[in-house]
Amino acid sequence: MDKNFPKPKKESIIYEDRFLYSCLASQPMAKSHVLIVWKKKVKDLHLLKRKEYEYLMDFVDSLRNSMLKTLKIEKVYLFYMDEAKHVHWHLIPRYNKKGFNVLEEKPKELKDFSLASKIKENLKW
Repeated sequence: MDKNFPKPKKESIIYEDRFLYSCLASQPMAKSHVLIVWKKKVKDLHLLKRKEYEYLMDFVDSLRNSMLKTLKIEKVYLFYMDEAKHVHWHLIPRYNKKGFNVLEEKPKELKDFSLASKIKENLKW
């Protein structure tokens, strides 16, 4: 595993295959904050092969839809930030805050992982 992405706790995993994994964020910026991490170390999104990019984005779309259904919300923000120099997405649900206000939350250590299985149940992948 990449030092920027230590192995997530088993109970936080929503989905995993040979290309990527998704899990609840260990330091969530909002309740139900999810990460999607490309397993192969690739520094930036544009360096993925076309098929890899399409696979990743199709999964992002499916997981977002699962979150919308599971959480009964209208919006999930998709954040791609490449400071870690490793392809990954942050999927952050919008509850009652809009825009960049969601980024003002102070992350806290996640202790309850029960949501992972609920999101997984609604994942069409």
